[in-house]
Amino acid sequence: MIPHAVGLLVNPSAQWRTVATLPPASFRNLALYPWILALLPAVAWYYGSSQVGWTVGKNPDPIKLTADSALLISVLFYFAMVGSVCVIGYFIHWMSETYGADSSLLKGMVIAGLTATPLFLAGSVGFYPILWIDMLVGVAAISWAVYLLYLGIPIVMDIPEERGFLFSSAVVAIGLVMIVVILVTTVILWDFGAAPAFTD
Repeated sequence: MIPHAVGLLVNPSAQWRTVATLPPASFRNLALYPWILALLPAVAWYYGSSQVGWTVGKNPDPIKLTADSALLISVLFYFAMVGSVCVIGYFIHWMSETYGADSSLLKGMVIAGLTATPLFLAGSVGFYPILWIDMLVGVAAISWAVYLLYLGIPIVMDIPEERGFLFSSAVVAIGLVMIVVILVTTVILWDFGAAPAFTD
């Protein structure tokens, strides 16, 4: 799994071609990829929000979450990440026939999981939360993930680049819908007791 992560950051075209030639059995192993890599941001933000904290304005005292609150939010965050990858992977498979691609549910989830690699790795900034650094790293990670998607879909799905561009654009639209769903779900869960609790 680590070679795939490094390959997607260093030489994404070659890495996607490697993924495209993998036998179907290998996709079963790669389906676990997001489940493992999503632990990094969840653990990072648990530690950063409960142990380090962040400062706002000129107030020198860091704002921290209680350990229980941070744990609950981190667990929900983990399942939101993995769930999003699974849903987007399902839609990649579901839309594949429309764009003339031969796909499977596992292949769709692997594409979604590998595409999210920069986002998972960028989550490590949570160990020491500084707003402006988090924003810069987040924007760079999102940009690289979108680039990986547009690069990888035509290669792995073995379709022309023009059709791959349309396919990737549809996947980006699904991703934007998922962001809205997560935001709405967050508000609902806050009403049911998952709201952040701060230390005194």
